[in-house]
Amino acid sequence: MSEKVYNALFLCTGNSARSILAESILQREGKGRFNALSAGSNPAGRVHPYALDLLETMGHPVAGLRSKNWDEFAGQGAPALDFVFTVCDNAAGETCPVWPGQPMTAHWGIADPAAATGSEAEKRAAFTEAYRMMFNRISLFLALPLESIDRMSLQNRLREIGAEKIEA
Repeated sequence: MSEKVYNALFLCTGNSARSILAESILQREGKGRFNALSAGSNPAGRVHPYALDLLETMGHPVAGLRSKNWDEFAGQGAPALDFVFTVCDNAAGETCPVWPGQPMTAHWGIADPAAATGSEAEKRAAFTEAYRMMFNRISLFLALPLESIDRMSLQNRLREIGAEKIEA
């Protein structure tokens, strides 16, 4: 019997950095158990070049990553979603579409590295920090016994992961 493949959607406003990092991390770390997706309420239309550089440096494939509107995942023919995570505070406060599949939802807010100011090194450091935080949250998520945990316990644990202070 084959294992269920879960569909997880990561949302932020611009879909150029945080949600893209999360999509790529879960796609690789989920080892075929997850179909990771990302989108934005007001997509930037491009993936931030620092996000792409960092993902490549960390050994993630970047082919096919693109900034897209969340409407792609709310319409007819969209995949049934198992999980929807907002990764920015703006997207968490917006009225989201109705997602197919009655997904579990949680807010895993992370500061926007694309908004970082300062030198190039400081801006790239913001991307590295966002990656680290997202990687740690996704690692906690992947350790959950998804096949055996009840829905309410899972929902609570997803929210706890978003609230956890991720240490270096």
